[in-house]
Amino acid sequence: MNKNKKSQLSWALYDFGNSAFATTIMAAVLPVYYSSVAAKGLDEGLATSYWGYSNSIAVFIVAILAPILGAIGDYSAAKKKFLRFFAFMGIIASILLAFVGEGQYIFASLLFIIGSIGFSGANVFYDAFLPEVADEKDMDKVSSAGFAWGYVGGGLLLLINVLMILNPSWFGLPNTTVASQVSFATVGIWWLIFSIPLLKNIKDEKRAPVKRDKSYIRIGFSRVGSTFKEIKQYKQLLIFLFAFWMYNDGISTIIRMATIYGSEIGIDQNSLIVALLITQFVGIPCTFFFGWLATKITAKRALTLSLFVYLGIVVLGYFMSSALHFYLLAICVGLVQGGAQSLSRSIFGKMIPAGKQGEFFGFYGISSKFAAIFGPFFFGLVGQLTGNSRLGILSLVFFFIVGILLLSFVNVDKGIKDAKKMSPIHPN
Repeated sequence: MNKNKKSQLSWALYDFGNSAFATTIMAAVLPVYYSSVAAKGLDEGLATSYWGYSNSIAVFIVAILAPILGAIGDYSAAKKKFLRFFAFMGIIASILLAFVGEGQYIFASLLFIIGSIGFSGANVFYDAFLPEVADEKDMDKVSSAGFAWGYVGGGLLLLINVLMILNPSWFGLPNTTVASQVSFATVGIWWLIFSIPLLKNIKDEKRAPVKRDKSYIRIGFSRVGSTFKEIKQYKQLLIFLFAFWMYNDGISTIIRMATIYGSEIGIDQNSLIVALLITQFVGIPCTFFFGWLATKITAKRALTLSLFVYLGIVVLGYFMSSALHFYLLAICVGLVQGGAQSLSRSIFGKMIPAGKQGEFFGFYGISSKFAAIFGPFFFGLVGQLTGNSRLGILSLVFFFIVGILLLSFVNVDKGIKDAKKMSPIHPN
């Protein structure tokens, strides 16, 4: 039975809206604003450290919360309610960032942490809706469409915001500081508008009510413990998770460290922002392409192809020395980033037993976040020990090679059969 196309479009449009938080606030505008305005008066190195601490705190809180939220969402059959709560948390924090002024770095850090929790917390429930809005045969395509629409939405608003900051007079604004503040508010408004279709058109699957004699928090913690034990029963899923932890750590490190690495080798700020825009807009057709390619050569083969491209990206990064090289790197990342992430999500989603989407996607979220600690650490350690950041980026080859090798042992078809056999809920 085909799922409702309207639900699939509504689901993808949420990614169109919330990706503005990832581009404008997490990657491009807020880091610069934090350093130059919010932390004005602090030593530059200290401001960078505080920004790093803010990111670490946000990631740590989200990593702890993710599986608990997923388990609660499954038990309560109220994924949409939790998605709405966390989305509104992120939306409000984004709008409030417009009120951060000079020297208010603590306020900025607090709002960034709250916004990041809202963004990532809502994504746990958003991901868990994927198996409900898409049939198994359409899951690769729909997951890819979500990422592609995310590139469109995040890139489009970022382009508007960059124009606003570079030319505030075009928008009737007095200066770049006010333009940056307005850009934060636009993220919240954009996210809110494109959340409406999902909140209106997608409903939780109907289930028989489950009598509850404990609080959701206790149930959540209890089920997280059982998930750690239960996931071991799904051999193919477990091998895939190990592979995902390795190669996704490499991908996450490239995303997190590219701007810092580019700055260190002398690439100017405007070129770095242009490169981010290039990645966004190249990613739009290429993510759709990988969704199509998965239907022709299987999702696993398409994912493996994207990881081999990432190996080439790491080598290119080692030899990079100019803005032109950085643009080439941005194009290459745009070619495969959305494809690798969307196909990972859909492969994982296919091997989850019905009724445990939130719980297992929560585990997927926490594991990827904790795994993502090692790549940047390894990058920094190699760079520090050798005195050469280029060797730091080259060290990421290890993560991609091990990830590709582990992925080669995954039998996706068997994983899907195992999930159906052990599912507590028989799918329609």
